[in-house]
Amino acid sequence: MPDDRLLVHELINLHGHLVDEAAFDRLGEVFTADVVYDVTALGGSELVGPTAIADAGRTLGPRNPVGHHVTNVVVTRLDRDDATAVSKGIGVMTDGTVGSVVYEDTLARTVDGWRIARRRVLPRVEPLRPSGA
Repeated sequence: MPDDRLLVHELINLHGHLVDEAAFDRLGEVFTADVVYDVTALGGSELVGPTAIADAGRTLGPRNPVGHHVTNVVVTRLDRDDATAVSKGIGVMTDGTVGSVVYEDTLARTVDGWRIARRRVLPRVEPLRPSGA
């Protein structure tokens, strides 16, 4: 399963490259067709499907980060057809401010390879506290 771990890492990293380049038509390479992208902890909602994620990105327009940087990817569980992972996200805004989040991902192996089936985005706003607190 070491190859699967690498594939999961690369999949999680691909997300930032695609959204930063506005390659929203390629989000199906990262997410399942019925993905639930939960940004309720950021004041948003649960977005269902890659199209809803793309629409949200387009709606934000210039308020999007100029860079989504993913770090500290840890695959917490890896089975034959599903996995979980946690990672850190750093968003760099056009004015130079920076924000930090935690991504909690549930992944599924599909006929096209690994895809994120559920992502929960939790803000990091205070040191030494649980994410989203």
